[in-house]
Parts: sequence; structure tokens; C-alpha cells
Amino acid sequence: MSPLESVRLSSVAEIVQGGRLKLSGNDFVDAGFPAYGAGGLNGYLEVAEFNRPAIVLSSIGARCGKCFYVEGEWTSLANTQLIFPDLGKVDPKYLWYQLNDEGSWVRSGTAQPFIKPSNVKSRLVKLPELAEQRRIAAILDKADALRVKRREAIAKLDQLLQSVFLEMFGDPVANPKGWEKTCLSELFEIARGGSPRPIDDYITDAPDGINWIMIGDTVEGSKYITGTRRRIKPEGAKRSRAVKPGDFLLTNSMSFGRPYILRTSGCIHDGWLVLSPKAAKTNADYVFSVLSSPSLYAEFARRAPGATVKNLNIELVSGVEIPVPDLSLQAEFSRRVAMIESAQSKQLNALVDVDLLFNSVQAQVFSAGM
Repeated sequence: MSPLESVRLSSVAEIVQGGRLKLSGNDFVDAGFPAYGAGGLNGYLEVAEFNRPAIVLSSIGARCGKCFYVEGEWTSLANTQLIFPDLGKVDPKYLWYQLNDEGSWVRSGTAQPFIKPSNVKSRLVKLPELAEQRRIAAILDKADALRVKRREAIAKLDQLLQSVFLEMFGDPVANPKGWEKTCLSELFEIARGGSPRPIDDYITDAPDGINWIMIGDTVEGSKYITGTRRRIKPEGAKRSRAVKPGDFLLTNSMSFGRPYILRTSGCIHDGWLVLSPKAAKTNADYVFSVLSSPSLYAEFARRAPGATVKNLNIELVSGVEIPVPDLSLQAEFSRRVAMIESAQSKQLNALVDVDLLFNSVQAQVFSAGM
């Protein structure tokens, strides 16, 4: 087998439909065998369906094409296709690294994209000799392990930041330190994004285009929105909400709930709530930590009518009170935040470098000659 030979996936792997045991989240237990569905590890079951390495392919939905490597005893759920490599021909980890590229799969459907079993079977994979596959998989394993360590370091710094906040101010809802409370509506002008109607006709590359801030412009691990990917014509901006540096954005979905601070001006569409500071009683770092608090979202949910709440709204946010400590204490908190964010920035830069290394190896191995 030559180093650049490509073969049909079905010639080197057994491919079967997942979810044949008809089990679901209703059958989950606290501890048991891992159960993999279209979203990856979904829960645990009392029964193990397989005891061999495989690649679980998410075959239906927005993330179809995402692959998960599994080994040991495990069970499959619906909306997956299972790929069992022939261990005499294919290294499982090598195959996973090659297939785990959502953009490389042929998709069918529009509103609900899916991958046909026939397209899985006919998928071409590049297979050098088995020893070379293992060598490549080992390199990618090391690069991936570095990525995991960087992400863990960033997560620990996030935890440190939360600990510093709680030590200085306490939980913002319980307010154990007895700070004076003020309604968010007194601290901020609160508004929603513009019209929910499509504005694709207004997208432009012209110099007079206005920054169009989308949820997709958010960066994992960052609290700032510093740039945008698209611009709109001034007439399109009239249907939208203008925003400026220093404004806070909240997605109106309570299931997401992460706040962002703007470092750019522009316009936003429906899907955001905008909090524009109007009183010099708080600073950005303090407010960001308050808005990030899980207890605050629990308070939103408690105040909302009905048993199930999916979205935030202006009335709901406006009436919630938050503690307002002395500005000098908030400034001290900002100083500590700056130190922690500096360390996070170094970790994020290192993560970018490792990601580039990982993607470069993948591109060299799996793209060239295909």
C-alpha cells in the first residue's frame, strides 16, 4: 500500500447504524457504560453494546460530520453511524483524526442536514502503511494533549477569577456583605437588537459599510468582542440597534447566557440584549463578573413567569437588583483581573500556536495528494 493511496472507507472498516438498542436519555443511569449520540457522550447506560474501538459519526443535525473516538465498553444512541476499523489495516486513532472534519463530509438535506450511509461507505480515506499511521496518530496525540493542557490552564484561571470575585464581593444575589443594591435599569439603558427580519440584502464590502456584530463574532474564552466578519449598508443599519465600545451584550437565550463587552462600534440584530452604562457607579470588570454569575441567571428564571424560561427580555433584566460596592474596591478588583487576564492571554496565545501545529500536521497528512 503506497503512502498516498486512498481507499473506500467500507473496504477497511465495518459501518453500521447506531442506536439499534433503541435506548435514549430516559434510560440513563448515574453510573454505567458511556452512551454516545450525535452530540458525543450523552450519558450512561446499564448495558454495554460494544467492546472495541470505533469512531462514532454524528449523522444528523447542524454538527453532522463531527466524530468521536470510543474504546472499551460503550453503547450507541440514535442519529449516529458507527465505524469499526479493521485493526489489521487501520489504526483507529489515525482514522479518527482523518474523519473528524465536519466540512469534509458530503451532506444532504437543508433544514436538517444529514449524512447518507452510502456516502459514509464510499468516503475515501488516505492510508499509508500501518506503522506510519501509528506514528502520525502519536504525533497528533501529543499535539492534542498540549491543547487539552492549555484549555485546562485557562479554565483554572477562570476559576481563580471567580474565587477572587466571591472573596471580595460575595454572591451577587445573596449579597452576604450587605452592599447597597441598585436595579440594572438604573445603571444601564437596556434595549433589544433590531428587527428579526432577514437583512442579507444589505450585506456589503463597501468602505461605508457598518460593522455587523453577530453571535458568531464571539471568541471562546474571551469576554470581549473586538471585531466583526461582515458589514452592512447604512440603510440596513437603520433596522438594527446601534452599539458602541463599553456596551454589554447578552444573548437573549438563557441557555447560553454569556455576557460580552464591546470594544467596537456597529449594529446588532435580533438575538441580543444591549446594556449601555448610564451611571458612573460600576466598572466593566465588576459588571461582567456579576452578569456571568449563575446565581443571577437563576434569579432571572425565578422572576420569570411560567415553569420554563427560554429567553431573557428587557422587563425581566431591568427589574433585577445587583450590589454596587464602592468604586475603589471595584478598581482593586480590576487590577487583579488584569493580572489574571494577562496570564490567560499567554495561555490563549500558546493554545493558538498548538492549534496551528495540530491543523498543519492534519493538512499535510490528510489533504495533500487526495
